[in-house]
Amino acid sequence: MNSEVTNDNSVWDVVVVGGGASGMMAASTASQSGARVLLLEKNPVLGKKLSITGGGRCNVTNNKTDVRTMLAQYKDDGKFLFSTFTQHGVAESVDWFLARGVFFKEENEGRFFPQTESALTIVETLKAELVKFGVEVKTKQSVERIIFDDKQKLFRVTVNGVEIQAKACVVATGGFARPETGSTGEGFTWLESLGHKISANNSALVPLVLGTSWTKKLSGLALTDAKIGVYAYDKKQSSHRGRMLFTHVGVTGPLILNMSKEVGDFLDHTKVTLQLDVYPNHDAGALKEHLKKLLSSNKKLHNALAEELPLQLVKGVLGQLDIDSETPCHSVSSADRKKLLTYLKHIPLLVKSLLGSDKAVISSGGVALEEIDFKTMESKLVPGLYIVGDLLNINRPSGGYSLQLCWSTGYVAGLNSIKNRKSR
Repeated sequence: MNSEVTNDNSVWDVVVVGGGASGMMAASTASQSGARVLLLEKNPVLGKKLSITGGGRCNVTNNKTDVRTMLAQYKDDGKFLFSTFTQHGVAESVDWFLARGVFFKEENEGRFFPQTESALTIVETLKAELVKFGVEVKTKQSVERIIFDDKQKLFRVTVNGVEIQAKACVVATGGFARPETGSTGEGFTWLESLGHKISANNSALVPLVLGTSWTKKLSGLALTDAKIGVYAYDKKQSSHRGRMLFTHVGVTGPLILNMSKEVGDFLDHTKVTLQLDVYPNHDAGALKEHLKKLLSSNKKLHNALAEELPLQLVKGVLGQLDIDSETPCHSVSSADRKKLLTYLKHIPLLVKSLLGSDKAVISSGGVALEEIDFKTMESKLVPGLYIVGDLLNINRPSGGYSLQLCWSTGYVAGLNSIKNRKSR
């Protein structure tokens, strides 16, 4: 698998550049018809980023098997994906893995993980499929350029100084997220040289760095149901709800990741403050009555609040409000009760920055969607060129949606990349 590519003047039916989720899916699908398929990967191993996704557990997809329901999660970009997901959506991806002995467990918000709780299960399943159908895999292969010979209707791919020819080319190199895994953006350079328009590429799903020092003591604390308002230009811009986690530098978790692109866009122009609501099921009036009952005992204030909120958070909040945590509940002044009521619904968290592309789950930006035929994933500009996965300018929320995009686009590209191989 690690042997060098040689210039033997043979023409491959399909060359796939990138051995990640979408690339392996495309290569294995194309090879099933008997096509000669070459898969090029610059890392020493396949699926390097895939092996660490989901904290090493791999959030394979989401439970939304209805195509329209699933596509709604991609917002305005979803309208481009209908043909793709109709051919190979969530249900087809789940069946694909089940047929190969991979079983799933469903977790919060519909996330699907392999029962083994190991991303390597997914990587090894895809690798086995490549072997089964005879895909030629070459690792440690750095692609330098991709040229389309319009006269010969062939792709000329230069790899480590050697030129490879192919009738079709699938580019599956990913964006800029987690560059240590090989996602360093070369694909965008090649595609731009082939005439494609590339939107600015930035971190999309990424943790936030806070400018509030007291939250550092909350590191490791998870809130399973929190609500956050995003404030910029001195007014509320949006509201989000879900699970979040405090870290030593800020906050992360699905709730944070899914709002991070919006926060990043605002940070380019103004300061951003998050307002955390730790009682999302109570409006101000209901919470006032709730706290009145909760604080009607002789218990110490921090003990009473800790019956419903994490003790770490309770101590942090009381410290910020300068309220003695040892105060008996019945002795808490009306002024302090009022401060507490307001604060628990509006805990201010000043955002300092995004954590960076090295911690991003995915990157935003990419190839303009209008330039892709989503029935086949073929470029509308270059015949025989297929573009998949994170290279596409599609914003994906956290929760299995990014990998599902890889499975769907990779499968459809692989299926269609070999249709005209005899005529080219």
